[in-house]
Amino acid sequence: MNPTGVTLGLAFLWAFLVALFAVPSVIYVAHLKNMLDLPNKRTVHAVLTPRLGGVAIFAGFMSALTIFADLGNGIQQLLAGCIVLFFVGLKDDLVSISPAKKLVGQLLATGIVMFMADVRITSFQGIFGIHELPPGISYAFTFLVIAGITNAINLIDGLDGLAGSIVIIIVSTYGYYFYQYGGSAFGNYVFVSVCVIGGMLGFLRYNFHKATIFMGDTGSLLCGFIVSVLTIQFIELGVHTELPFGSANPSVAAGILFVPLFDTIRVFTVRILSGTSPFTPDKNHIHHRILAMGFQQISTVLLLALLNTVVILFVINFAYHGNTLLIAVLLGFSLVLSVFLGTYRSRSAQQRVAS
Repeated sequence: MNPTGVTLGLAFLWAFLVALFAVPSVIYVAHLKNMLDLPNKRTVHAVLTPRLGGVAIFAGFMSALTIFADLGNGIQQLLAGCIVLFFVGLKDDLVSISPAKKLVGQLLATGIVMFMADVRITSFQGIFGIHELPPGISYAFTFLVIAGITNAINLIDGLDGLAGSIVIIIVSTYGYYFYQYGGSAFGNYVFVSVCVIGGMLGFLRYNFHKATIFMGDTGSLLCGFIVSVLTIQFIELGVHTELPFGSANPSVAAGILFVPLFDTIRVFTVRILSGTSPFTPDKNHIHHRILAMGFQQISTVLLLALLNTVVILFVINFAYHGNTLLIAVLLGFSLVLSVFLGTYRSRSAQQRVAS
């Protein structure tokens, strides 16, 4: 049974208002205790800015979800994983921790949802001719998916309002299909989507250019983990429910996540090919490249949001062609976009040398 519109509206409003009114207090405390993000050669901002906005998102999301949602079907375990990653991100925002320790936190959160709620990818739905997965491969692949998506959202958080806008687009898309087709098994995940959207919009009131606060790892790890679980449940929705995509749910999910996945895979590939660690920070993200073309922060965010939306509309409308063709088109488009970004970077570098 689907949740009512009134209950969803109340959940959204609660999450939005809690985040909206929590952010000024977080900003005040951050300035009072000098918990500020220092500008450096990688950052775009030029002034000391708090990066604890995830605290407000967490407060709005958690309180709304626990008040209004049915916590069955893995939601309770999702909340437990969120709490783990909230404190991992909070520690990183306050004192900084290594990527290895972040990965341990992600492993713990993933274990909670996988082993205690059986939230995992059980089938490739025909990709490479593979359908049902053996349990061991299912658990291993699910961890890679959760870690990959969590870090992809974390890495895209580089401009005012960028990660928040992308998360809202992704979660709204998932929420629509959970509401329409979720039924008793997945219908309560629409509450997760609505509460994330509410908390994020309350935060974006202070994060859109020029930002007076950043979400930090507290927010990006939290949102990335939530998005990853929603992605898995969306893919599994195609196994247990008749969706308009046929068996193309995995490739549709890849299209829904296009911008953060493309950026992460491209950046990691470039770093590895250049002989550096894939976790070494740089200014080679897609938003950095677009800024280098002369776009402003707001136009860059809007352009990437539009790009993600267009890809979502494409995969939804052409899902009837199946996984193979959709994945081939996404890979081809990614390759063309990567070549374009790399070519422009080379030209701009040559211009700087010539000048």
